[in-house]
Amino acid sequence: MPPLPGRARLWFAALAAAAVAVCTLLLGPLAPANADAAHQVEAASSLPACPFWASGITPPARTTTPWVAPLQTAPAVNFSTRPAAPTITGTLENGQVTVTVTPVPNAVAYKVWRDGVDIGYISYWGQTGPLTVTDTSPCQGAYYDVVAMYDTSNSDASLGQLSVPYWLGADGTLAPGAGDVSVGTQIPIMVTSYDNTGQTAAGYNSQLGVCATDPRVIPWGTYFTVPGYGTCYAADLGTWIQNDTVDIWLPGDQANNWGVQDRTVTVIADPYTSGTSPTASASASPTASASPTPSASASSSPTASASASPTSSGTCAVAWSASTTYTPGAVVSYNGENYTSTFDSTGAVPGAPTSWAVWTADAPCS
Repeated sequence: MPPLPGRARLWFAALAAAAVAVCTLLLGPLAPANADAAHQVEAASSLPACPFWASGITPPARTTTPWVAPLQTAPAVNFSTRPAAPTITGTLENGQVTVTVTPVPNAVAYKVWRDGVDIGYISYWGQTGPLTVTDTSPCQGAYYDVVAMYDTSNSDASLGQLSVPYWLGADGTLAPGAGDVSVGTQIPIMVTSYDNTGQTAAGYNSQLGVCATDPRVIPWGTYFTVPGYGTCYAADLGTWIQNDTVDIWLPGDQANNWGVQDRTVTVIADPYTSGTSPTASASASPTASASPTPSASASSSPTASASASPTSSGTCAVAWSASTTYTPGAVVSYNGENYTSTFDSTGAVPGAPTSWAVWTADAPCS
């Protein structure tokens, strides 16, 4: 399969503008002044259908290919150790949805998406007024997600947990819920694969178990199982990932070997908050084939530099530098202590409250 053109990542300003152009509001006649609730229902039901985030792109016809089973089962990716997601509220008024974010401790910014389209970034500097963003192009049955950011690097390590999906209901209000994809929902889907490294559109690093979906079908923040793969967490996009298509992440040639498959995926509860087992079955009915197939896409990521590790226990490693990009496993010293990097980062100060996920403190050094 040819490479996917223009995989979506974290930068969505142009796409949001495109979405605004596509989403022409189709509001009904105004209700009487004493019928606000009825007006909200009318306005919500009169909104246009949600468009695909990248307009004007038609994926080529694809058929199933030979399949080689992956070498491992994708586990349910665990984000529960990160700071909890903020909550949001919202109301449809005058053809717009104003989304209000409830602040969380230590966050310096918030990002809000509608169906994977970045609709707003809120920088927090201690202001006392409501933290709001406005979606000027809402659509029927849209899903909204929010994430808190703990530094301004936009890196994986700066992000807390992605919120559960918030659904724009017919009454014109946002509320958490499953909409049309409640737990247990089964969806026949085309499953392709990719091996891109770097960040996904939601900001998390590409990795086993993080998958691209059309958020109109499987909203971001949803866990689901894929026979033959394991458990997916919806947090990415792709220009060919439209409607009944999911793109799973696999390393290197394993993405080639997956090819294009038809599967029925099953939506499951968050295994780390629901009390269920986080291990998903990767059973599959197809017979594996030894014939590799083209991958969905592949791209290279920048190579980051790492510092030298200490020569002996208690000896300080190379001093941390704000201008150096560190990769996982890099060891530095800062303020008389050694730290080991757990994520790619630049400028994240070891030991700082906002670098909670970037550096692991090892031991004092001299």
